[in-house]
Order: sequence, then C-alpha cells, then structure tokens
Amino acid sequence: RTHTHTHTLHVVRERASEQTYYFLHTLTLTPHTMPTNHRLVSERLVLVPYCKHHVPKYHDWMQSPELLELTASEPLSLEQEYEMQQTWAKDEDKCTFILLSRKLLPHVDPAPSPAEEQAAMAGDVNLFFNDHEDKHAAELELMVAEPGCRRQGLGREAALLMMHYGARQHHITRYTAKIGMDNEPSLALFQSLGFQRTGESEVFREFSLELKVGPELLAAWAAVLQREEPYTFPDA
Repeated sequence: RTHTHTHTLHVVRERASEQTYYFLHTLTLTPHTMPTNHRLVSERLVLVPYCKHHVPKYHDWMQSPELLELTASEPLSLEQEYEMQQTWAKDEDKCTFILLSRKLLPHVDPAPSPAEEQAAMAGDVNLFFNDHEDKHAAELELMVAEPGCRRQGLGREAALLMMHYGARQHHITRYTAKIGMDNEPSLALFQSLGFQRTGESEVFREFSLELKVGPELLAAWAAVLQREEPYTFPDA
C-alpha cells in the first residue's frame, strides 16, 4: 500500500472567544512546519505523537483484512511500517496523533512508559494540509482500530481534540473530510459534529464534507480538552 493514511473505518475521518477567532483569521499563516510534540489529555483519551514504540501495535492492526479493505491499503512488512512512521514524523503536510484509551492506561501522571502506551492504543487521528489553495484548511481523518475501544465515544472525543488543536496550533479555519458512501456511522458522526455535505464522488464512492470554524465551535472543543502539555519522546 502507498499508505497515504486515507482511513475510512469509523472515519470518525484557552477557551475560544471573539478575539481568539479574529486572531485565527487575521494571523499571517506560516508553513505547517510545527512538529507534533504535544500530548493532549481529555476525559477518555490521551493523544500522543506517533512514535517508534507504537509501530508494532499499529502493524498488527493493519494485518486485519477488514481494516485493509476499509482503508484501501496493502499490507506492509514491519520494517516498512517503521520506515513509514519516520516518514510521517517528518512530513510537514501531516499531523498525526495516536489515541490512548485512559481506561487502558494504568496512570496518566507520571507519563506512561512506552509499553504502557502500546497496551492502551486505540487508534489514530490525522490532519492533512493538502489544500494548496487554502492554507487554513485541513482534512480530518480518524481510525478507531482496536475492536474493544469502539462504540465508547472515543472517535468523537478525538475529533474534537484534534480540531481544537488544529485551530490553535495550525490556525485552521476550515475542516474537510471524505467518507465512504456505505459508512453510515461515520457520516452520522461527522454530521453530528457540524460537517455539511459539499459533494460526492461515484468513482471513489465517497462523500465530501466541510466544517467552518467559528467561536462557538472553538469554545465547545476547548471544553473537551483537560490539558495540553509537552510530550517527552522516549525514542529520542
């Protein structure tokens, strides 16, 4: 697989104020060169950057015929998966977090060990800065890959955390998504988040959706985040 990370499984794919919203719209945007170096903590999740110690579990997920079909992927060897992780980490047009289920973590503070993080992995969430005509836009994609972690509200919470992070750290004012026409749960989730359908492709059998960021949404997203702090990379 080329693994552009086009996931369609459950592609669940400071509080805001008018002043904050004005700032987001008037700031001169710099290129998306900021590395993903934070950890985001909410009620059900801890989001951390995708690191080397996450690769074995991620590789196991991607051996699933169901996930391969839903993500339109081809299986990679473990060595190729490690190489892909390094590529993603350096990709200026991508922002990736691994979802850790707090239910599976023995503790949040002090920071879990790499082995504890791996055992608590639930999926991943991504922003793609792929609209070269609108540098304030990003495509949102998310995968809840761990079967035991589905239907627990993790996808919704991760989407809210990521959109808040993207707005604050990358100055995103418009989010897009692509969802398979047969993926009714994901379509319902995105629409419940405020996304509106903007088009469809019969060739790829997917809908295009869009959400414009406003002060009320920013305030709602901020309420989900308990704290944001620097992430210590154990692989360094």
